[in-house]
Amino acid sequence: MPRINETRLMVKIARLYYVHEVRQQDITEMLGIHQSTVSRLLKKAREANVVRVIVDVPGGVYAEMEEELERRFSLREVVIVDCPDDEFHMIQELGAAAAFLLESTLRPKENIGISSWSRHLLAMVDQLHPTNRAEGGRVIQMLGGVGTPDIQSRATQLVNQFSRLIGATPVLLQAPGVTGSSKTRDLLLQEPYVRETIETFPTLDIALVGIGALKPSALLESSGNSFTMAELESLQKKGAVGDICLQFFNEQGDLIRSPLLNRVIGIEMPMLKRVSKIIGIAGGPAKFTAIKAAIKGKLINVLITDQKTAQKLLKS
Repeated sequence: MPRINETRLMVKIARLYYVHEVRQQDITEMLGIHQSTVSRLLKKAREANVVRVIVDVPGGVYAEMEEELERRFSLREVVIVDCPDDEFHMIQELGAAAAFLLESTLRPKENIGISSWSRHLLAMVDQLHPTNRAEGGRVIQMLGGVGTPDIQSRATQLVNQFSRLIGATPVLLQAPGVTGSSKTRDLLLQEPYVRETIETFPTLDIALVGIGALKPSALLESSGNSFTMAELESLQKKGAVGDICLQFFNEQGDLIRSPLLNRVIGIEMPMLKRVSKIIGIAGGPAKFTAIKAAIKGKLINVLITDQKTAQKLLKS
């Protein structure tokens, strides 16, 4: 067809599609042309700048930075949150972002692992809206939750509340996260109720984890599911900079081999790395080195963090 006629048709189709929001199939029927012609001319309209797409990014949204981090570190997804500097409000904001991500992406029959002692995950569950998106799936506790009597119920409540909100079945790991000795751990691993939960780890579709700095959070420390300062110093001497589910790693994200691992009841790092979607939620300057190491070691492939941590990652 003559060039001016093609241009006229291209503009007509573009106006119908972009201005009047008419579907491509309906344009095909209205104009009596093939749908491939509609698609071709819409593409040509963009290439010729007849149609220009402008995304006006509001303040507090960091789409370009998210894309750059995804490209640079080969991450599946990055969510950057505009957070205040104080720790309490940062935890709440990151938890809310994680809740929204889950509400938008969960699917039926998925098996979702969750770490027991992360304040970010507690904040996430507190801000989840009820949904049945994960109906037929399971929420699996990935780290032992039995601890001091005044606080041990938190882990159980976290798993049960999360399961109820998303329509899944809870699977509890009713054992301590850290045992007094490797012999105690070995005995507990023989218990059917512990063994049955650990045998579900290979079925995980998603893992939700906090990223810990070497010094444990107040929540983990008060739970009794942590190592002593002397033990943490021994890990630091071996190069440890952080942990996920009490699996300690160095600046390259490599597992720190230590006899202390033989006292932990929970998912082990090689098993965690097999999960297809590992969502890490963490932020703040105290956790920067651990976050960067977790990314380097591919211990997570989805990151939810604050804007200052994201900027520092891009400059590192």
